[in-house]
Amino acid sequence: MPENTNPKEALTEETETQIRLEAATFRRLLAHLDERKDVQNIDLMILAGFCRNCLSKWYKAAADEAGETLDYEAARERVYGMPYAEWKDKHQVAATPAQLAALEAQNPS
Repeated sequence: MPENTNPKEALTEETETQIRLEAATFRRLLAHLDERKDVQNIDLMILAGFCRNCLSKWYKAAADEAGETLDYEAARERVYGMPYAEWKDKHQVAATPAQLAALEAQNPS
């Protein structure tokens, strides 16, 4: 993350380049997830320790830190490419017992 995150301070050309590259990478990640709707959030949590909902929370947190107004549902819509309820109805399937067990093994209470 760029050290200079204060929008009131001038950004260096190097920092602006880094921001552009990070933004492009994030857009590509969202596009990839959009192309792979078959990959369920629980699969992402098991394998990577984060999911689309985590990305939504991070997106909202970044907006909050920047002083921008953005609610969680709007952040989710940005990440999912549609309202979350619609994505859930169209693409989410019930977790299998094996998936639930794998997730529990990753995060024992």
